[in-house]
Amino acid sequence: MIKTDVIAQISKKTGLEKRDVKEMLEVFFEVVKDSLLEGDSVYFRGFGSFTLKKRAQKIGRNITKNTAIVVPEHYIPYFKPAKEFTQKIKAKK
Repeated sequence: MIKTDVIAQISKKTGLEKRDVKEMLEVFFEVVKDSLLEGDSVYFRGFGSFTLKKRAQKIGRNITKNTAIVVPEHYIPYFKPAKEFTQKIKAKK
């Protein structure tokens, strides 16, 4: 499922125009991104949470030049599903 499919589903279920749903979805993504950029986590009870994970500094390899490079410590966005959500998925399979 891609973003346009999600927009169509929400529009169908709510009766809102696709244009309005797309705008709300874009604003939602922007709010989540801004919160993560500020270092805050975003929690949705029953669905999951968007947090940042810290990756430690490590040595990587540039295989084309056969040299070692240092990859500095950094943060990556991470989604962790809620326990109820995970249980529903497991029960379905």
